[in-house]
Amino acid sequence: MITAPQLGPLALLAGVMIGSACSPAKPGPVRVAHTQSLPALDGRALRVSTIEVTYPPGGSSAPHRHDCPVIGYVLDGAVRMEVAGERPAVYRRGESFYEPPGAVHLVSANESRELPARFLAWFVCDSDAPLSIALADSLTRELR
Repeated sequence: MITAPQLGPLALLAGVMIGSACSPAKPGPVRVAHTQSLPALDGRALRVSTIEVTYPPGGSSAPHRHDCPVIGYVLDGAVRMEVAGERPAVYRRGESFYEPPGAVHLVSANESRELPARFLAWFVCDSDAPLSIALADSLTRELR
């Protein structure tokens, strides 16, 4: 049997290693990526869905709309967005965007023809409606 005095430096080293492994890591810098007021929602059945979207080089989505407010955050690359009635915009890694409920998303595309683009989209919904609703070509032409 080994007694405490015999452990000496070994016990001290083990204690330091265990203590450092159990101590919380110091946080890095904190940055607010996006702040957005949301429209009034029913509130009785709120649900948040997080979707990861990856566009290959030159990839895009067909025109669509969302019944829920959407907040997006670009993880990699750059995405080109155009919502009806707003100016087109390009969002790059670390940037975020907002789409109000019912807004028509005319363009959602990878800005690059060489590199993929990836973003997260948070849908804050108070109904079981589909997250994305495709638009008819005729409606898309009218809105452009």
